Amino acid sequence: MADQVEFDINDALKHYLSDPATVPTPEADGSLLECENDPGSLTSGVINGVLNPIVESIAENPDALTRSSSFDSLQFLLKSVSLLPNHSLSKIFDLIVSALSLEADIIHNESDSDEQNNVGHHKQLLEMYGFLLQWSISAMEVKAAEKPANPPPARGRGAAKGAKSKTSSKDAVWDSTAQLQTALETMCKVLKLKLTRVFMTTSERDTFVGLFTRSVYLILESEQRIKNTALLMHAFKVLCIAVKHHGHAFGAQTSIIQNLSYFEHLAEPMAEFLQILAEQYDYPQLAEEIMRDLSNKEFNGNDTRGPKSVAAFLIKLSELAPRLVIKQITLLIKQLDSEAYILRCAIIEVCGNLISDLSKQEEPGNNHKTQINGFFDILEERFLDANNYCRCRDIQVYMKLCDLEQKFPKRRQTAAQLAARSLEDKSSNVRRNAVKLLGKLVSSHPFSLMHGGQLSFAEWNQRLQAVEVELNTLKPPIGSPGLAEREGNPDVTVDTALLDEATEVDAEAKEPSSLTEEQKAAIVRKAAEDAATTEMMNRLQLTRKYYSEALRFIEVLHDATPVVCQLLSSKNKSEVIEAMDFFVIIDAYKIEAARTGIRRMLRLIWTKGNSDEGKGVQSHLIDCYRGLFFIAPDTFSENDAANYIARNMISLTFGATPAELTSLEQLLSTMMKAQHISELVISKLWQVYGVLKQEISKNQRRGAIIVLGMLAMADPDVVVKEMGTMLRIGLGPLGRADLALAKYTCVALRRMNPSKRQAKDATTTTSKMPNDHAVLGKLVSMVEIVSDNKEWFGVAEQAISAIYTLSKHPDTLASDILRRKTKQVFQQQSVQQNEDAMEGVENEGAMPSPPPEEPPNKQRPALALSQLLFIVGHIAIKQIVHLELCELEFKRRKAEKEKSKPPNASPTKGAPTDQDELDQIGGTTEDDFTEMMNHIRERELLFGATSLLSHYAPLVTEICSNNTKYNDESLQAAATLCMAKLMCVSSEYCEKNLPLLITILEKSQNPVTRSNVVIALGDMAVCFNHLIDENTDFLYRRLNDKDSSVKRTCLMTLTFLILAGQVKVKGQLGEMARCLEDPDKRIADLSRMFFTELSTKDNAVYNQFIDMFSHLSAATDLEEASLKRIIKFLASFIEKDKHAKQLADKLAARLTRCDSERQWNDVAYALSLLQHKNEEIQKTVSAGFRLVEASA
Repeated sequence: MADQVEFDINDALKHYLSDPATVPTPEADGSLLECENDPGSLTSGVINGVLNPIVESIAENPDALTRSSSFDSLQFLLKSVSLLPNHSLSKIFDLIVSALSLEADIIHNESDSDEQNNVGHHKQLLEMYGFLLQWSISAMEVKAAEKPANPPPARGRGAAKGAKSKTSSKDAVWDSTAQLQTALETMCKVLKLKLTRVFMTTSERDTFVGLFTRSVYLILESEQRIKNTALLMHAFKVLCIAVKHHGHAFGAQTSIIQNLSYFEHLAEPMAEFLQILAEQYDYPQLAEEIMRDLSNKEFNGNDTRGPKSVAAFLIKLSELAPRLVIKQITLLIKQLDSEAYILRCAIIEVCGNLISDLSKQEEPGNNHKTQINGFFDILEERFLDANNYCRCRDIQVYMKLCDLEQKFPKRRQTAAQLAARSLEDKSSNVRRNAVKLLGKLVSSHPFSLMHGGQLSFAEWNQRLQAVEVELNTLKPPIGSPGLAEREGNPDVTVDTALLDEATEVDAEAKEPSSLTEEQKAAIVRKAAEDAATTEMMNRLQLTRKYYSEALRFIEVLHDATPVVCQLLSSKNKSEVIEAMDFFVIIDAYKIEAARTGIRRMLRLIWTKGNSDEGKGVQSHLIDCYRGLFFIAPDTFSENDAANYIARNMISLTFGATPAELTSLEQLLSTMMKAQHISELVISKLWQVYGVLKQEISKNQRRGAIIVLGMLAMADPDVVVKEMGTMLRIGLGPLGRADLALAKYTCVALRRMNPSKRQAKDATTTTSKMPNDHAVLGKLVSMVEIVSDNKEWFGVAEQAISAIYTLSKHPDTLASDILRRKTKQVFQQQSVQQNEDAMEGVENEGAMPSPPPEEPPNKQRPALALSQLLFIVGHIAIKQIVHLELCELEFKRRKAEKEKSKPPNASPTKGAPTDQDELDQIGGTTEDDFTEMMNHIRERELLFGATSLLSHYAPLVTEICSNNTKYNDESLQAAATLCMAKLMCVSSEYCEKNLPLLITILEKSQNPVTRSNVVIALGDMAVCFNHLIDENTDFLYRRLNDKDSSVKRTCLMTLTFLILAGQVKVKGQLGEMARCLEDPDKRIADLSRMFFTELSTKDNAVYNQFIDMFSHLSAATDLEEASLKRIIKFLASFIEKDKHAKQLADKLAARLTRCDSERQWNDVAYALSLLQHKNEEIQKTVSAGFRLVEASA
């Protein structure tokens, strides 16, 4: 026919691949050619008018495509794809796919009948349809990638409806997935034909196959397309057939490596494709070639995209087809030397996947064991990888391996040691993962076969010792035959050539006699016993090895625990949470070291909760403690569960420090507010506290009232309801016998009246008690107990505090206590003096008689006076607090009265109501009231004619200033403390006695006294700043105190004063910086915390940096290494470039003034830590010290 198309696939591809618009279409339908210069005239009507006849003709016979007009018309439409509506493109696509499928059926039928007449014609048709299919798929992908443009908002009533119908008619969303699947199925059908009969040369076949594979790769480039699993599997099928049967392996290799470089989303799908190709189509060669190619690639350390995609590909392939990867692992391991850390991470994970696969082999051979050991060696090496992400990935791989059925005990031991070492890694991410790995190793440990899963060191050590004893008993005694030769024969060095065999001599001397039956039976029995003994010894030796391995693992955990405790103080909150989880895990396995961490966790209740992370730490801590102590096993009844929880709560107080008790109080009150503690548990605690029928541990009874007092912080009703029990137990005979119990009972009683801070959340408001109330009477009597026990001071302190908290008129009760105690002390002293004098007169010249027995209530005079002074000091402090509360209460009532007062209300006369005295001064202004309170505090309490305290102030000063006359150490300590408290009352008294107090601070030999004075000076700095501000040097001097407790107290006091802005820093921070290198770790940690908090203030570290550096550099007793560590820590807070440059300039100016090389080195080191870019400074530093010295 004249209008037959002359189609050359190579020429067509040349035009198409360079630019589809250049493909010539001279024979296209005339109506289409007219639209070439006027694209707007290409309407649906024109398109359908041309397309419908072509569809009909091709539907009758696929050969219709060979007409020039039909083929060129289709090409013209595909060139104008941007103008085509979706339904027209869909029609063209369906036409090409269905015709190609029909043509494949025709070729298949003819190949079955061995007809070879129309080979050339079929070849041309396949090429034409394949070419059009590739073009149409490309057009569809272009359409799919186009985002529908938002038309401008239409106006008018019918605009919205019209716009919607217009959009739906032409630009409706078109999901072509189903059509693409059909097209891919058709490709498979064509590729399954015997194409070697149609295409005579390999190049022709490759060109044709490339039409399909190119389309498949184009589809895979769409991230959205590959999310459809069915479509992805069809695409893989086309590629698998092309590789397996049509020589597409090299082309696939090139395309896959390119795809890994440019399309990150294809990493895992390409691994899946290679697995399917290897397993279902038995063609592993492609995967091997690709891995070989990738192993030789070099990646730049700054390139992230390429390595990331390759890494994901290798990891996925090692998961899906580990047998494929293990053959090429020797080549892939070369990437462990790659600069790209992502690739190193991938190889680490690949090794883990291969270990996992090899361990699951049903019949592992020696080769498998060697391979596993090799992979473990790589993983162990990578714990020291230079990149922290690689170290993290290594640890994460180990965590996965912990879940395998095969436990690898030796490798686990090494992993535990490496993880313990990684706890000190500089990267918080590595530390966090190391903690998780240790927890995982514990929870999946292999030592649960014989004695359950617990890992108590004491129990395992006991078992090991028992096995050692059994082994020793089974060993033959030293004198038994044959043992001497083994045990240490001195003749072992004798030359054996000198000796004859024993049988040779015996043969001449004596003929062997035949054995009787009994002798034979005895020999057999002996052999059986020896065999049993040998078997037993072998079993015991294996058991010993098992126990030794368990103990080594437990020892690693014990050694790691102190480091994990440090991580509880980390700034990284996720690290803190992992550390908490670790302690919960090891506590479940009864590891003794867990208790240390669980106690240390308590302080996390103070984590600032103003961020989600802070709240997360607090809530996680509560969850951990609930799981550990507040949730009973499911098998327990309700009563047993309450007993279990009550016992646990009490046990938390055993051996707790005051700081831990404070944190526990905050934790329990928080849990009480959240209703995590039931009424039944509280009643059980009261039962423990109040039991009288049987003797119980003092610690248990004390623990019960401590916990109850803590719960009362959140709900005062807890103690209000059991007031009688407390009076009967804690303030009764039991309390008098156990003063610690009495002290904690007083603390619990104080909680009956919530403080101002707690009052907002408290459910109960307890009014103040009259002075004749039974509770107050008992408290007063506890203060007046005559006792030599040191616990008395704690009881007196808490009882007086409780009186001031609960009493309506505490000052009256305090006055009575003072009068009675003073009378008791001084009357006892005068009576004792009179008795001594009378005894001297009566017994003159008489025989000495034995001393009479002292009554039980007689005290040493110095101790009695010490107790009196303690009461005086504490009452003085509580009295000024009481005055402040009175002032606040007055202001509150004044404000409420003014709020409730009507605008034009006139005063009415009436009977006086029974109200507090504060209401009787309603006309007083707030300023007048405040002034009056200040006057009482300054002039009346210590100097008033009617004030009781005024009589004690001179007494205290007298005792403190005459320490040789009053030389009792406890009396001096009590007098100093009392004077310090009185100094907080009045500035006049403070100013007068401040030199005496500072002298005591400097010269006292008692560290407790020095600590008390330091705390007192801190309090005075808050009360009377103008007096203390000039004497802060005396405070800073205590940072060099020889006693660490005084030094720690001083550091804590200064930390509070500086951070609260109570004292001005005048260059003394260098002394605090020296504490960073203190031998006492608690002092070093406290100093570190201080500077960390100080750095949050406005440029505080920057402002003081030069002064601190000068002080540290001038200190001759500070080692150079210590100074460098301190300067490095301080320089880490200089974050702004501007500050770094300014400090660098100031330090550089010192280089020319350095007197010694040590000073020069210090300055140079400080400059090296600052981020400056001053070339002159760098040149000066690089020139060295001697050059500077010569120029100077």
